This record gives sequence, structure tokens and C-alpha cells, in this order.
Amino acid sequence: MYKLKIITGFDAAHQLRGYKGKCENIHGHNWKVEVEVIAENLNEIGIAIDFKELKGITEEIISRLDHSFINQISPFTEINPSSENIARWIYMSLKDKLSKVPVKLYSVTVWESDYASATYFE
Repeated sequence: MYKLKIITGFDAAHQLRGYKGKCENIHGHNWKVEVEVIAENLNEIGIAIDFKELKGITEEIISRLDHSFINQISPFTEINPSSENIARWIYMSLKDKLSKVPVKLYSVTVWESDYASATYFE
């Protein structure tokens, strides 16, 4: 088995509804996103998926969040834009897109700071 990882990111603001503390106020992060995929086989030139392709697919998804107020973007108009929910949303969006390539999505980790992250996997 092979596990590959790309790291990218976006800048955006959010606020956590119902949170008792400073994060209830609108605030921003320089979010870092890590995507890990797994593959059993390599192609004829010895790669599972081109890192550039994986990063491009990921950036297409997270571009919806970049330089935005996440609370105003569906589904975060209904669910809290927590790191956990953002990681799951990116995972589910990627899962659909990656169904056409020979790798399986393993996990998505979203970092809201250098010290705090949330990972979603199935």
C-alpha cells in the first residue's frame, strides 16, 4: 500500500454559533488542509496519482471557502463551521471527485492554527 499526502490551504473567517467564548465572535484563520490518499498499485511510470492533480482537485473544492465568511456558505449556513465539520465537508466533496481516479481517499485534516487540527476519515 502507498499513502500520499498534499498540503494546501485557504484564508477565511467564521464564527461558532452557540460557543461560549471568543470563538463565538467573527474571527479568521489561515487554514491548512492536508489530504491523504491510499493506493495499492502504481501506474506505468511508478506513481499512484500526480500530486499536481490531487492538489488541483482539492483547491477547486476549497476555493469556495477562500476569502469568505464560511457561515454564509452552504452547508455551513445550517451546521457550525467548526474544523471538524469543515474537514468532513472537504472529505465528502473530495470523495465524489476522486471516484474517477485510481486512489482511495484516506483522510482530510484541517488546521485552524499551528496547534489545533481536526481529521475526518471513514
